[in-house]
Amino acid sequence: MSLGLPPSGRGAACLTCKEICCGFQPHSWRKACMQCHCSQAEHAVTSNSEDDWKVGRLLAESRYAYLTTKVKGGDGLRVYKRNRMIVTNPVVSRKDPTFNTITYDWAPPGLTQKLAMQYMELLPEDRRPVAGTIGALYRHRELMRQLPFYDQDPTYCHSLSEAELKAMAQFVRSYKDEALGVGEIALPGEGGKAKQKNEKAMQSPQQSNAVTTANGTTEENNMKSESCCSGCGKLAAANSPVVYADRAGYERLWHPTCFVCCECGEALVDLIYFWKEGALLCGRHYCERIRPRCLGCDELIFSEMFHQEADGGVWHKEHFCCWLCGQNISVQCGCDKR
Repeated sequence: MSLGLPPSGRGAACLTCKEICCGFQPHSWRKACMQCHCSQAEHAVTSNSEDDWKVGRLLAESRYAYLTTKVKGGDGLRVYKRNRMIVTNPVVSRKDPTFNTITYDWAPPGLTQKLAMQYMELLPEDRRPVAGTIGALYRHRELMRQLPFYDQDPTYCHSLSEAELKAMAQFVRSYKDEALGVGEIALPGEGGKAKQKNEKAMQSPQQSNAVTTANGTTEENNMKSESCCSGCGKLAAANSPVVYADRAGYERLWHPTCFVCCECGEALVDLIYFWKEGALLCGRHYCERIRPRCLGCDELIFSEMFHQEADGGVWHKEHFCCWLCGQNISVQCGCDKR
């Protein structure tokens, strides 16, 4: 499972084309390689530190700002407090004891190592973000694909007008308030435990929410033993970690492998989700349900003036053009690839 990650930025080899593409050559405005036409995500052109900046900006000024920290001298900028986990296991041998150390590039925050490891073991091996493996590369690539920089930061967009900048700022503010969420790992029936403790501390003992049934058990315990996954509908084992999404309410839960975007089916990276009309979405597909996305530059369109084809495809007007010569697609230009 070991895999060397390509270097950050220009020159990173394409993960899809491999031998065909010898290195990333950025297009002037497309989010793709000039050489192979594959996306930036396929070249893994960012580093962990760049990803932390991006996620920090996303979670800042939201109810999940506690997962970020201020940057010293950064004029209020915040960076993601990515939780890394290092597991050290003794290696049994006849000689002096040695230790096998495994580093996870990301792990759910606020858990005991035992519960965190239970969660990791439920994931497919090639999806576990162990440093230097294909699982870490998958996480890195999905961060780029699911949470594009240019969906939240106008400095990564091309030539936005003042009106477009204003519309984008309102759009980002709206989804942070109404849709953005970060999943919580817990055992069934224990979702929102910290929040519940705070609320109970403000109540008198007589105001307990637990209700005793005829057989002497509590309603809370019954809920814990009969919880079903909102993804597959199957029962969740009482001693196995599940994922809660506070936007959905703590009466719903998901198996770790079922906590996926309903549009693309990919695991929601770092448990970051968007909640809309009773469905889990990754950032990319949530945004596309609200705003059109240009098929040329991959940016969201905040102008009311754009080109739309009969099949529903949309472009910024100036991006409806040939890949090679830049000629409008409606005009025959003679290029092999358009």
